[in-house]
Amino acid sequence: MKRKIIHVDMDAFFASIEQQDNPEYRGKPVIVGGLSGRGVVSTCSYEARKYGIHSAMPMYMAKKLCPQGIFLPVRRKRYEEVSEQIFKILYDITPFVEPVSIDEAYLDVTHVDKNPEDIALEIKKRVKDATGLTVSVGISYNKFLAKLASDWNKPDGLMVITEDMVPEILKPLPVTKVHGIGEKSAEKLRSIGIDTVEDLLKLPQENLIELFGKTGVEIYNRIRGIDERPVETMREIKSIGKEKTLEKDTKNKELLIQHLKEFSEIVSEELIKERLYCRTVTVKIKTADFAVHTKSKTVDKYIRFSEDIYEVAKGILEEWKLEQYVRLIGLSVSNLSPVKYEQLSFLDKRLVKVIKAGNLAEEINKRIGKKIIKKGSELLKDNK
Repeated sequence: MKRKIIHVDMDAFFASIEQQDNPEYRGKPVIVGGLSGRGVVSTCSYEARKYGIHSAMPMYMAKKLCPQGIFLPVRRKRYEEVSEQIFKILYDITPFVEPVSIDEAYLDVTHVDKNPEDIALEIKKRVKDATGLTVSVGISYNKFLAKLASDWNKPDGLMVITEDMVPEILKPLPVTKVHGIGEKSAEKLRSIGIDTVEDLLKLPQENLIELFGKTGVEIYNRIRGIDERPVETMREIKSIGKEKTLEKDTKNKELLIQHLKEFSEIVSEELIKERLYCRTVTVKIKTADFAVHTKSKTVDKYIRFSEDIYEVAKGILEEWKLEQYVRLIGLSVSNLSPVKYEQLSFLDKRLVKVIKAGNLAEEINKRIGKKIIKKGSELLKDNK
């Protein structure tokens, strides 16, 4: 059976919420992000995009391009409230939802007894009724094409890509539209005369493997409409981190260590919330010339408390010889586990799987508001 995948992507999410909450901002260029001298654009309205403004652009540059713009700080708590409303609608439709970010998700509606286009229209209407916001929706038989479709005619778009449309519909697209090809990879391709998907289709798989390693196989398949990635209802968290661009470049280690202490507390709270432990701590710095450097340390035992994370991070930075001024400092943890163990035995590995399965069942039941998935032990009790 061909899968039916929907990709939902809110339109200019942060900026749209600001325009919805403040009617006087509607129809005007709204730019949301860090307002300090080192701040960057998080999101901007479609009116602001006409001036060439885009996310991740330095805020000072956005102000030069559009001095008459409305520049606003990020109100994350408000955006999370609206996101929660939207995801409740998505989970009403199916428990098979993969959140990608605060304003984006995949849904697997293969087993929903409705036409995917009708589901998409329902999502758009319910989101609009509940929040006043528009959403763009893409429909296809895999994740790559569904995401591509949602971006096709933003804002407030709806696009379906069927199997018989591939690869013709993809051929004119720039290579950056292919999942797995970022700007650096695109530059590499342009240097050998590859600008579009049509150009890319002419390369044999071996050449793509030479260029991108094992990702080359995935790219080769995707541009031919093949993407077997499932919708993951509970995404595995690979790392948790926090970073900050400093008000002023510095070599003062005491100041940088103070930031690491603050980050350790934030990361620890997130680990506890997610019921996770970590073994690897990484400190990241960006120097005045915008070069990024990282150093990591893996400890013997799994940790989660801020004091332990801070001690490791502090040790990394104290041993680091800072030859240039630092403009950004960051801390992240990885090598995560849902249980605290020294070394996994065969039985421990089975336990981890049980914990993950239990968490998934709990999450689905919570989202749909009913206990439809039970553990085997609960079923045995029910039958006694």
